[in-house]
Amino acid sequence: MDLSAVRDETAAIQWQLRLEQWWQAFGHLTRERTMFRNGQWGFTHDRLRKAWLLMRLVTRRQTLFTHIVYGTPRTTSALESLNAQIRDLLRRHRGMSEQHRHRAVEWFLTLRELPLEHALDLARPTETPIPAAHVDEPLEPALYDTALNPEEGLWTRTGWAGRG
Repeated sequence: MDLSAVRDETAAIQWQLRLEQWWQAFGHLTRERTMFRNGQWGFTHDRLRKAWLLMRLVTRRQTLFTHIVYGTPRTTSALESLNAQIRDLLRRHRGMSEQHRHRAVEWFLTLRELPLEHALDLARPTETPIPAAHVDEPLEPALYDTALNPEEGLWTRTGWAGRG
């Protein structure tokens, strides 16, 4: 669990020493065998054994901490960290509609691309003139109209609810 906290060479060495201490204390568990109901023998702690063998392999090949040795990002893709931030944004604002989620991601990406001052200029509302043809129309909903309105529940229903 401490592997994700390793950020420098000293911490990497300390982590490898703790891994070796774990092996000295609990390594015998990876060799234990049990006879199963079908009469075959297998490793009692198979998942623990597989995890240990993987950790031992990558530490012996010195591929576990290459991001520290070469000073590269911890991920192989530069997009992973950006995508993780977008997922975190959407997880923190779960109640948004799909349209608002699209807008939030758009703003997130805009703020990463543009300087903050320019992004704030984009956020300021611009005054758009109202076309002359629409000035005379009332701003409230029509009392009687010919169009279907979703608030009235007048859409054609299909399936079990509409029995059709």
